[in-house]
Amino acid sequence: MIIAGEASGDLHGSSLIKELFKLDHSLQIFGIGGDKMISAGMNAQFHIKQMAFLGFIEVLRHLPFISKVRNELLRKIAEEKIGTVVLIDYPGFNLNIAKRLHELGKKVIYYISPQVWAWGKGRIDKIREVVDKMIVVFPFEEKMYRKYNVDVEYFGHPLVEHVENYSLMNKEELYKKLNLEEGKEILLILPGSRKHEIKKIFPKCINAAVKLSRDFNLQTVVACSENIDESIFTNLTTENNYRLVKGSTYDLLKHSHFGIIKSGTSTLEAGLFQLPFIVVYSTNYLTYWLGRILVQIKNIAMANIILGENVIDELIQYDVNTENIYSKSEAILKDKQRYNSIKQKLGLIKEKLGGSGASKKTAQKIYIMLNEA
Repeated sequence: MIIAGEASGDLHGSSLIKELFKLDHSLQIFGIGGDKMISAGMNAQFHIKQMAFLGFIEVLRHLPFISKVRNELLRKIAEEKIGTVVLIDYPGFNLNIAKRLHELGKKVIYYISPQVWAWGKGRIDKIREVVDKMIVVFPFEEKMYRKYNVDVEYFGHPLVEHVENYSLMNKEELYKKLNLEEGKEILLILPGSRKHEIKKIFPKCINAAVKLSRDFNLQTVVACSENIDESIFTNLTTENNYRLVKGSTYDLLKHSHFGIIKSGTSTLEAGLFQLPFIVVYSTNYLTYWLGRILVQIKNIAMANIILGENVIDELIQYDVNTENIYSKSEAILKDKQRYNSIKQKLGLIKEKLGGSGASKKTAQKIYIMLNEA
């Protein structure tokens, strides 16, 4: 069984499933995933669309459903006599079910670590108790887990191979496909893959982006996640001077001039494409307040965390407003030297993450563990 709960987990899970089937066509894989994991051959008990809630308050509202999902997965594990479960990120749910799986004597492999380095080291003791193998995607995570005597391995970050293997359109093809205006560079907004995130962030982003587009002769493109109904955007703003696009996100990251991006996996993808951008993040106030108490790092952008310096400007919670988004972006767009410096520093991310092949190496390790007595 493989359990992922969000779009990035679906992407990495699908690559893992493909590599596992290359090793053994007879495998049966169940769990939670999205369209990509299902297309790769997983038998899904639940879709990630049903799991798209984030933060303390959102989780509290969905506790009955979460309990139902957990019980259904445990029932399926018993019914199919599943002995090994791979958990992909999504710590709120996965660490909870890991405890029960451990009690049942199942082999638990955790792929893509919860950000315990952000939330404090207390979770590491729990992970050591209930997880048989931790497979991490950042080199500093491997060092941290080894320090706490957790069985850990690092094979690189799967995003590197996704970016390297993606068949990119050239700029002319992209503009033609999306019917974009020639002669204008793209200002890209990536507002997240959850409805409540989009509602919090998008109206402020689009207002700033339209003004930036006018002042710097750009055109605004909003990348809509596959699991989001496009109508949410039209219901949140009366502004219509932008293009809404589903798919082609990597092509947009490659050929855009600047980005306004919600904190998450997209910020790492933008870094790998060396797209200068700013990060925005806002959630409900209680979730934010609790997060301020628990989170123990100063940065939220993975580019900054990996590079060890504030390369990317971050706007969080109360600072996320139209005026700040505009002024932070304007300062970069009008300063060519700073713009080029950001682009150059982002180029170091791939080097720090190592080469490609993470999914293949992870699948090989999991397959070995599958066949161990």
